[in-house]
Amino acid sequence: MRIARFSIDGNVAFGAVQGDKPDELVLDIIKGIPFADFELSGTKVPLSKVRLLPPVLPNKVVAFGRNYAEHARELGNDVPDAPFAFFKPSTSVIGPGDAIQYPPFSEELHHEAELAVVIGRMCREVPRDRVQDVILGFTCANDVTARDVQRREKQWARAKGFDTSCPLGPWVETDLDLATASDLTVQLTVNGEQRQLGRTSEMIHSIEDLIVNVSEAMTLLPGDVVLTGTPAGVGPLNVGDEVAVTIEGIGTLTNKVVKRG
Repeated sequence: MRIARFSIDGNVAFGAVQGDKPDELVLDIIKGIPFADFELSGTKVPLSKVRLLPPVLPNKVVAFGRNYAEHARELGNDVPDAPFAFFKPSTSVIGPGDAIQYPPFSEELHHEAELAVVIGRMCREVPRDRVQDVILGFTCANDVTARDVQRREKQWARAKGFDTSCPLGPWVETDLDLATASDLTVQLTVNGEQRQLGRTSEMIHSIEDLIVNVSEAMTLLPGDVVLTGTPAGVGPLNVGDEVAVTIEGIGTLTNKVVKRG
């Protein structure tokens, strides 16, 4: 099931995306929330009539860096022996179609296409064989990074945590199991030109590794998001660019870069 979060006539709701053709997609409004038992209402609205929002509002976004060897090398970094985590605040999250605002303190904004894992239940110290049980589904993410700031500052809080630096969407795909999610095509285009192309099977540390690693340290809450790293091919974004992340079996997340202000 593809679960979207949307607004219509000033109301916010979750809905199940139904249909195959992009211009014929509809939302069956969900009774309740997707983190508990819910029913489909049978009330349907065309996707074209609503505004898609970030599919979840995470309490925290835990991101893992340098989880693809070629990406680590393209920036001159060593491949880490263990998962390497950092945070993006909830205020960095935007949805499909929302604008990425170029931060005034940077002159080198980069894109990073990533598979995002959406947590479905409160959990801590998750055993490896129970990781599937705590996942609601998967979505597309763009770990937008102020690369010059990242190089300058030892902490990545400003470089990766500024407002609008975490586009998510367009929805959460709940039908992917871990085996399938571990070998999906991840690609990114800027103004229609392909910049990144990789597969999740190229991850150094698997999805299970990442969930086990972070849940050893902290409690994960329903709606929290774990970013799994980006394949090689990261590069610059400029004001006016349209950037699109497409992940096999999930969909496409598109955002435009604008000048903040």
